[in-house]
Amino acid sequence: MISASILAFMGLGGQEMIFIFLALLLLFGAKKIPELAKGLGKGIKEFKDATKDVRENIEEGLKESEK
Repeated sequence: MISASILAFMGLGGQEMIFIFLALLLLFGAKKIPELAKGLGKGIKEFKDATKDVRENIEEGLKESEK
C-alpha cells in the first residue's frame, strides 16, 4: 500500500487517511481491497524492473561510447 511518508508529503493527516480507508472499504468491500493492493504492488514492481532495465541500458551505452 502507499507508504505513510508519501501521504504525509501530500499533506494528509491521520483523519484524512482514515476517511480514505473507509471510503475505499465502502466502495470496494473488504474482500476486494487485498486484490486491489496485490495488483497495485505487482504494477509497482513491474515499473521498478522496467526503470532498472532502462537505467542499465543507458549506463551500458555510456560505457560503450567512452571506449
